[in-house]
Amino acid sequence: MIHKTAIIDSKAKLGKNVQVGPYCVIGPNVEIGENTILQSHVNISGNIKIGKGNKIYPFVSMNDPQDLKYNGEPTNLIIGDNNKIREYVTINPGTVGGGGKTLIGNNCLFMISSHIAHDCYVGNNVIIANNVPLGGHAIIEDNVVIGGNSAVQQFTRIGKMAMIGGMTGVLHDVIPYGLSTGNRNSLQGLNLIGLRRAKFENKDILGLSEAYKEIFSTKNINENISKLNGSFQENPLVKNVIDFITKDKKRSICTPFS
Repeated sequence: MIHKTAIIDSKAKLGKNVQVGPYCVIGPNVEIGENTILQSHVNISGNIKIGKGNKIYPFVSMNDPQDLKYNGEPTNLIIGDNNKIREYVTINPGTVGGGGKTLIGNNCLFMISSHIAHDCYVGNNVIIANNVPLGGHAIIEDNVVIGGNSAVQQFTRIGKMAMIGGMTGVLHDVIPYGLSTGNRNSLQGLNLIGLRRAKFENKDILGLSEAYKEIFSTKNINENISKLNGSFQENPLVKNVIDFITKDKKRSICTPFS
């Protein structure tokens, strides 16, 4: 159903059973997958592809990047399937300097007034609570939860299944499965409840807990990793943490000492 007050460019592509509510505006290079719902007053403009079964609430805006270097270049925003994008959320396409793409996966929830900046990557099953901005180029892996009124600095990485407490300033990269809180974020431990709910094997969770103590026993994380017992290397959870830390040694890692 297309409401009579909606303005849809003739070059936009809408899949089967797409619903467009009152006063929505859809630009010429927009593609929207089947069964997606735009409730009302949604503005989508640019090279934007939205997948199937998404629900987009009033006053959502997807438009030019908030980057002073952006000069109208054709960059992209790609959103997967079955996401819920609540009121006043803003999502920006990429920039030429950041690879030209902002990418969002499937089954995410973006609560009211959250912001996804240019060139961000957001994985699957991510929950971003009210009033959380992601700075440009941030990487949010699968199953991350970010609490309300937190702020994620540009270029920051948050590993899979990490949990960020409310009102946290995320300046340092957060390891997979980590718990992080604080005005300037520090590591508070592991998301053990999330790991158990995800039905990881107890032996792997216990192994991760032991490895965590070793990795963060001193401030010299890389040296601590080099001293880890070889048995830890066979634990997939530990391997994910080590790979995350060693992938980009230029980035600061959130630690209990942060």
